[in-house]
Amino acid sequence: MIKNSLLKISAISFAFIFLFSSCASIVSRSRYPVHIDSTPSNATIAITDIKGRQVFSGKTPAVVRLKSGAGYFQKAEYQVKISSPGYDDRTIFIESQIDGWYFGNIFLGGVLGMLIIDPISGAMWTIETRFINENLTKSTAANDPGMKILNINDVPDELKAYMVKVEQ
Repeated sequence: MIKNSLLKISAISFAFIFLFSSCASIVSRSRYPVHIDSTPSNATIAITDIKGRQVFSGKTPAVVRLKSGAGYFQKAEYQVKISSPGYDDRTIFIESQIDGWYFGNIFLGGVLGMLIIDPISGAMWTIETRFINENLTKSTAANDPGMKILNINDVPDELKAYMVKVEQ
């Protein structure tokens, strides 16, 4: 009698774990650290999500923990803008990818893991961009209206076609 009860409890426990667990939520995570650095350092970082909301603002170097999901069955996408006075801005795009562990739900996580837990928690997605290290280039654009004298070697090649020779 006790052996049958133990067997039933074990079977029910196994079924409960199988039905109510989720593979990617157990093995993976829903937030990932992204290391951001720049040359020159102490540049301003502004990160916005897919809806245009700012999720982080700070200076380089920084480590930012970003969500991999943006909603039910929706991957996260971010725009990272790095700027520093006297330098051209850089924009980097980060996009989540499907996590391979999500498909482990077929064998271990069950229907709830595949259709509810992993999609809601964002664990079905992963952020593969873990390091951003940008070399900012000095800006050649005039910040104020008027004439600016530059050395010909400091003018980018793509702008040289627009130059006009001034005679004395």
